[in-house]
Amino acid sequence: MKPVLGIETSCDETAAAVVDGDGRILAEAVLSQLAEHAPFGGVVPEIAARSHLRYLPEQVRQTMVKAGVDFRDLAGIAASSGPGLIGGLIVGSQFAKGIAIANGLPFVPINHLEAHALTARLPGLVVDGAPFPYLLFLLSGGHSQCIAVEDVGQHIRLGGTIDDAVGEAFDKVAKLLGLDWPGGPALEKLAETGDPNRYPFPRPMLRRPGCNLSLSGLKTAVAQTMMRLGEISPAQPECADIAASFQQAVVDVLADRATHAMDMMHARFPGSNLLVVAGGVASNTQVRKALSEAARVRGFRMVAPPVRLCSDNAVMVAWAGIERLRRGVSDDISFAAQPRWPLEALQALAS
Repeated sequence: MKPVLGIETSCDETAAAVVDGDGRILAEAVLSQLAEHAPFGGVVPEIAARSHLRYLPEQVRQTMVKAGVDFRDLAGIAASSGPGLIGGLIVGSQFAKGIAIANGLPFVPINHLEAHALTARLPGLVVDGAPFPYLLFLLSGGHSQCIAVEDVGQHIRLGGTIDDAVGEAFDKVAKLLGLDWPGGPALEKLAETGDPNRYPFPRPMLRRPGCNLSLSGLKTAVAQTMMRLGEISPAQPECADIAASFQQAVVDVLADRATHAMDMMHARFPGSNLLVVAGGVASNTQVRKALSEAARVRGFRMVAPPVRLCSDNAVMVAWAGIERLRRGVSDDISFAAQPRWPLEALQALAS
């Protein structure tokens, strides 16, 4: 199969990649907008959209040159079309549509969540591959869900967060601790020097049936502890202990919820024994370790993409495009970007 150009602009990374039908990454580029958003302590949608508009055309041009292919050599153009920040989604998907129209190529609208879900199927990424069905634990700044992935476009939501996403909770607690944005990686680093047993933070919904999760109560407990301690800085040992204790509570919750999800998955698909962990939080070392152990206990194999493919990237978008084009998904230039686009709504695009 000919290569596919993937474009990712759903949040604050501008990314482009060219991947061939064998899963080889011919070229990729990711431009972080960290400097633009850091002064505001979070992503500003308008700034993100303008940044995508400013840098995407040249980024795509350079990626194509590096890949050594012409637009006419492609099998199609794939772009994240939801869910995400609508401004960025419009910039990326409309630019992709323009390339597709100009070169007579199929345009493939990609669900950003499904792109994460299918990353594990990149050839060579997982030993012995990742055959359907498998269990996906998606952990990112905006989404935390347990999904049974039956096939491309066929997903069953088993459970998910009822309030904060995991990455969101990490960022909010990091802000309470006075850490720089993005908070997740900064909190993980600070936690390395802290005592994870110093503060007995709650483990919301631990051992409850199902695999829904909740983190707002844990976040509140951290805030109350900070209020009792008064003014402390990240340089003080108490801060590292809070970071480590918070992280350990999250890890315990995720391991428990994953265990319940694996039981639910096995009940639906007795032959399934693969747990795929994806999304930005999948790069957290302690989360990976705990979920790997939980999978081992349940007789599952836990896999996660390389750290560079855990966060938003265009390689996963291009690969999702390849998976869809192989199934004969037709050109859909009329598809409009959607800020909300649940995985369960993909069935129509899979046929």
